[in-house]
Formats: sequence, C-alpha cells, structure tokens
Amino acid sequence: MDEPKPLEQDDDTPQIPAEPLAPIESRFLFVDVAALRAKQLRRGARPRLGDQALAPHKAERVAMEEVKRGLVYYDVLVAKPAQGETEA
Repeated sequence: MDEPKPLEQDDDTPQIPAEPLAPIESRFLFVDVAALRAKQLRRGARPRLGDQALAPHKAERVAMEEVKRGLVYYDVLVAKPAQGETEA
C-alpha cells in the first residue's frame, strides 16, 4: 500500500486528505471502513464533506459518502502466521 499523503491540518477543521484516495474495490472493506467512520461521527467527529452536505443525514450515510469520495484514510493489516505454523 502506498504511503498516505500529508494531511492539510488546521486547528478548527477536520483532517482531510490533500488528494482523494483510490476508490475501494471490495464492498466488504467499504462497509468496514464506513462503519468505523460512522462510529467516529457518532462520537463527535466533524464530517469531512464540508459545505457539500446539503441536509443533515445519519452518521452512516455521511460516512459512506466520505469513504466513496476518498476522504477517509484506512489501512489494511496483513495477518501474521500463528507461531508454530510453517509454510507448505
């Protein structure tokens, strides 16, 4: 996975990637990333859509739109083999 670009950071505004990330191909990964972002939004994180949000929506809808537009950073961890397992 490529290294993420530095974030545009300001004290009052949410951290938004300088360039949108590549779209997520896997629908399962999309759901996982959006669910974690929705959890952040429900706990008080600011939406990254800015002025583009026309009307208030549920946190899940906002999270899905943010992920679709590439405004959410995510990282896929590679599973390590269990100790004692050998490669065949």
